[in-house]
Amino acid sequence: MRNKLSAVYSVLFVCWLGLGNFLARSAQHDKRNDNGWWKSAVFYQIYPRSFMDSNGDGIGDLCGITSRLGYLDLHNITGFWLSPIFASPMADFGYDISDYYKIQPEYGTMADFDAMLKKANDLNMEIILDFVPNHTSDEHEWFKKSELRVPGFEDFYIWHPGRPNPNDTNGQPLAPCNWVSFFRGSAWQWSKTRKEYYLHQFSVKQPDLNYRNPAVVEAMKDVMRFWLGRGVAGFRIDAVPTLFEVAPDADGQYPDEPLSGNTNDPDDPGYLVHIYTQDRNETLDMVYQWRAVLDEFQQQYGVRERIIMAETYSPIDIVMKYYGNETVPGAQIPFNFHFITDLNKDSTAQDFLNTINYWIDHMPPMDSVVPNWVLGNHDQHRVASRFGEDMIDSMNMIMLSLPGVAVTYNGEEIGMDDVWISYNDTVDPAACNAGPDRYQYTTRDPERTPFQWDSSKNAGFSKANHTWLPVSPNYTLVNVEKQLVEYEHSHLHVYRSLVRMKQIVSYIPHTLATFVQENVLIILRQANIGGTLSSVYTIANIGNQQPTINLTLYEPSLKVGLLAILSVNSVHEKNEPVLMDSIVVGPKESFVLVAYHIQPEVVQI
Repeated sequence: MRNKLSAVYSVLFVCWLGLGNFLARSAQHDKRNDNGWWKSAVFYQIYPRSFMDSNGDGIGDLCGITSRLGYLDLHNITGFWLSPIFASPMADFGYDISDYYKIQPEYGTMADFDAMLKKANDLNMEIILDFVPNHTSDEHEWFKKSELRVPGFEDFYIWHPGRPNPNDTNGQPLAPCNWVSFFRGSAWQWSKTRKEYYLHQFSVKQPDLNYRNPAVVEAMKDVMRFWLGRGVAGFRIDAVPTLFEVAPDADGQYPDEPLSGNTNDPDDPGYLVHIYTQDRNETLDMVYQWRAVLDEFQQQYGVRERIIMAETYSPIDIVMKYYGNETVPGAQIPFNFHFITDLNKDSTAQDFLNTINYWIDHMPPMDSVVPNWVLGNHDQHRVASRFGEDMIDSMNMIMLSLPGVAVTYNGEEIGMDDVWISYNDTVDPAACNAGPDRYQYTTRDPERTPFQWDSSKNAGFSKANHTWLPVSPNYTLVNVEKQLVEYEHSHLHVYRSLVRMKQIVSYIPHTLATFVQENVLIILRQANIGGTLSSVYTIANIGNQQPTINLTLYEPSLKVGLLAILSVNSVHEKNEPVLMDSIVVGPKESFVLVAYHIQPEVVQI
């Protein structure tokens, strides 16, 4: 027995060397492989206003991002998508665009953008821009012309004269229907200039474009073509479900939406069921048209594939249609937000398994599509706040162990958490509209605070005396510099190791399996590591107990595994061999285990 176990350990040692060399080569790995370059990519979302301030005004900017691209390169990021950087009055911090062809001055210039793009590409990273098609700013030239009924722009937006008002005393009719804005209150705003209402599903400063007007469709396609021409690799498309609303009836009227029964507050967007303002069939076709623009550009200029990320929290059967169908391709990455919407700190391992399989099981049967996994973004509370600080590594481990695309929001890799912000310091328009008693339920400011680089003033984000949002009070404990110093026992080290493994290990397609023992999630994938068939297990204890799990239930022939990547709270040691039939998993511990399909009897010691 001793000889047999020694043989097993010897084999593991040889394979460990192979795995170590394999992962080490990732520093030279070409992330720009054109053959499905995005299909196992790790994308990183940058919120520009909070990432890095280069000029001391307390606001992040493009030069700041450029100065920090080495950080992304260090972690082998495939590409990053930028929240809006276009000219804007900043009523919704860039999601109210006044000129799609200009850079917001406080973020920099077009020359700064070009320099950022060049450096990113030199580092083998792609840039994805946030494309905001549903609405513009009310300060956009298009809206100003539409409000004045300038020929060619009369119907660029959704206008309506309103309904008769029996109590009219000021010449203003009633709103066309009962539709409610996401930012509270009526979705209709009266224009004193045009003497009509315009639709705004978001802020009153964000009028909805009219996609039933071919001129609008073409104008927005031209915006895409412009930025593709400057070298971006694609677009993250904002608020996709709201692009179209139901067409008016024969009398030019819009129907009221039914009550949801979830709240008695008529100003709350949850007051209605949005059957006439979201997820219209025409929206799918619009996404398919945008994909055609990208494919046409790729074919015309011989560049690598350009991609679409689609933001939608729609029901799963609708989300899956954004992938496209057998004849028409759609968005390569319709965002999978189910780790955000379906899971929290009270979820069990079975809940995690169900959430993973829910997406996989609904995917269309097309070879061109891959899953994607999103843990957070600028609109959602941070992972550390939603799941607890002891789950930071587990969440990243789960996401980065699954097949397909992974998306990380800046700061999640070091475990940044939500920052409490008073109502007086709140700037998010959704929260400001909610008032001091309810703002905390709608505010998005806590997850948008400045990035924590080091322990110096303002966490190294800015030299200003005041930053646009407060810096987290825990920045001296949670920051990049500190985790680089304590590298082997940091969230950042875990994250980097996971990214390297995801991008280097040759996983065998269609070998994903998920299991639950006790309250432990088990993810199994088959891989070829250094020419050796291997099983790669991701183990995540979702609970607070310390169970012993048995992996030979799934592969009886495998007796010993090697622990390759460990969470910072692990009870094990890196490179520790473990018996597959009796592995102790500590509370909230997670690790990646590799087991090699080798017969130890044939190994000469």
